[in-house]
Amino acid sequence: MTPISRRLLVSALALSAALSAALSPAMAQAPAQEGASAAAAAPQTQRAKNVILFVADAAGVSTLNAASLMAYGEPQKLHIQQWPHLGLNETSAVDQFVSDSANGMSSIMTGVKTRNGVISQSPSAVRGQRDGEPTKTLLEYAEERGLRTGVISSQSIADATPAATYAHSNDRGKWGEIFPQAFSPRFGDGVDVLFGAGRQKIGEQLAAAGSSFDALSRAHDRPIYARLADAPASNGRPVVVAERLDVHAATLRALDLLETAPEGYFLMVEWDAHTDDVRKGLQNVVDFDRLIQAVEGRVDLDDTLLLFTADHSFGVQVDGGRRGEALLEGYDAWKAAQGDEDLVRLKHVLVNRTHTAEEVPALAIGAGAERVRGYFPNTHLFDVMMAAWGWDADAASGD
Repeated sequence: MTPISRRLLVSALALSAALSAALSPAMAQAPAQEGASAAAAAPQTQRAKNVILFVADAAGVSTLNAASLMAYGEPQKLHIQQWPHLGLNETSAVDQFVSDSANGMSSIMTGVKTRNGVISQSPSAVRGQRDGEPTKTLLEYAEERGLRTGVISSQSIADATPAATYAHSNDRGKWGEIFPQAFSPRFGDGVDVLFGAGRQKIGEQLAAAGSSFDALSRAHDRPIYARLADAPASNGRPVVVAERLDVHAATLRALDLLETAPEGYFLMVEWDAHTDDVRKGLQNVVDFDRLIQAVEGRVDLDDTLLLFTADHSFGVQVDGGRRGEALLEGYDAWKAAQGDEDLVRLKHVLVNRTHTAEEVPALAIGAGAERVRGYFPNTHLFDVMMAAWGWDADAASGD
């Protein structure tokens, strides 16, 4: 190497070192600055004013899939299947892998898993024998904070899923003890809008306990109507216990009453999706989905969380079929034969007529929906809804 070459090499190395020294601080700061900018640009979590929980009783992943195929001839055509936030929640009880509606809904409403057959009590309960501690429900938190509340069900309003919102019992079958708790709340003034079915059986159990719908109405100065149409528009806190309920009309009526609440509201809507009768169950899912779409069109998603889930899954399986063919081929013949077997074999669908243990979908949109993601226990949905409001659970959920 010549002297000139050496001098040129030394100069080049010196220049490189100088540039590195000058640029390094800026380069070191760049990732931090970019991270700060990204954090500043990231959307802030919206706090919910209102929460609407939709529960399709027994609608697991396979049920949603089958409902879409039956109604639209294609998968993933339900409205809720277009929602951006989804997860899978497991539904087990504290001692069994397969849940019933009592444990499943109590877990969602209180954040505490319990035993099958037990309504919003701790797992120290023994069904039909011993009470556990009452576990505070999401509806009770809402009542305590002055929100308006509503509960709607296609099933008996004293059955497990709706009961877990407002009542506490060691046995889901004690409808005569469960239903009156709606009128004697532990927090606030109780459920504001209560629409459901089951009138005859609830009435029979009330009578066995020495009470009646009329007696409850008089004691609490609150009429209990037998039909949705009987509840006058002037009644801002109606109770309807019918034999059958039009869930679509009842939900829209409830929204009329709840959406004016200055502090916000909590509404739970249940629609049965058991596929013991596979066409009926899947059609219920399709009708529920259309109702949910109508509700979404009425609310402001900037301040309202919409959350769909199931309390447990069910044994329906699509194991055949082609585009252009009827999914439920063979159903009419099975129905005409009045089959009551545990396993129903249609051409493209197999129904194991029992609850099952696999995870169920949780789908969400609106304020706080981003917390619904991944695999989680069903108790996480309690946390999702509480966090959407910005609330903390009590240190102890029982009194």
